[in-house]
Amino acid sequence: MNAPFSHYQESADYISSRLGGFLPRVAMVLGSGLGFLGDLVEKPVVLPYGDIPHFKASTAPGHAGRLVCGLLGGQPVAVMQGRIHHYEGYSLQEVSYAVRVLKLVGCSQLILTNAAGCINRDWSSGEIMLITDHIKFFLDSPLRGENLPQFGTRFPDMTRVYSPALQRVARQSAQELGLPLRQGVYCYFPGPQFETPAEIRAARALGADAAGMSTVPEAITAAHAGMETLGLTLLSNMAAGILDQPLSGEEVNATAEKSRETFSQLLLRCLEKM
Repeated sequence: MNAPFSHYQESADYISSRLGGFLPRVAMVLGSGLGFLGDLVEKPVVLPYGDIPHFKASTAPGHAGRLVCGLLGGQPVAVMQGRIHHYEGYSLQEVSYAVRVLKLVGCSQLILTNAAGCINRDWSSGEIMLITDHIKFFLDSPLRGENLPQFGTRFPDMTRVYSPALQRVARQSAQELGLPLRQGVYCYFPGPQFETPAEIRAARALGADAAGMSTVPEAITAAHAGMETLGLTLLSNMAAGILDQPLSGEEVNATAEKSRETFSQLLLRCLEKM
């Protein structure tokens, strides 16, 4: 069930009261192994999730669980250094709660990052994928329950969840930097177990290029609230069944560490152009 609007407002008011008049415009959610980007924020104001009314704790490995506000790539940002996942025991409404709060704080654009398994056999781990669309067939919706008209309509359109304009920004940024940028469809799985080879074959048949356990609830919530969303996936490993080896969370974080420089370059260039 959705939290009442008053909870979102209380969270937003608390954050605004700690920012001293600073107004973030771009919200960012950092995925597994990508939290280092929050350390690049200039003149940071750091707010642990536990200090923000109604925020939930992030328990996943590699997720610091704090909101960092300041300047990044010349943009006023609010960076979630660690996200909330459904597999941690939270509802999809709780998973995406912060997106609505940051909308109230002043953010009109959202950058979602994640580390995910690569389904496309023609691609390689360590590459970056621009999310052009997603597939979600599991569980309920983060919009389930009473609609909050302060954010959006009862039946929001999902035709352009990921902003075409921001996709153009990402493509241009990658071209200028000489970085390869894959483009494809992200398939949401709830986790925490990795997908089976059969599930990956099914996802590939449906048109998915990457599989992960996050991002989609936040993207749906942002679309409902009228926010422009850019989604970037680090292809941290080949998905189940493609290689004859088991999957592990350690592999995900190790790939993120190796890709730190290229991912940072692309994200910062995108911010400069937003």
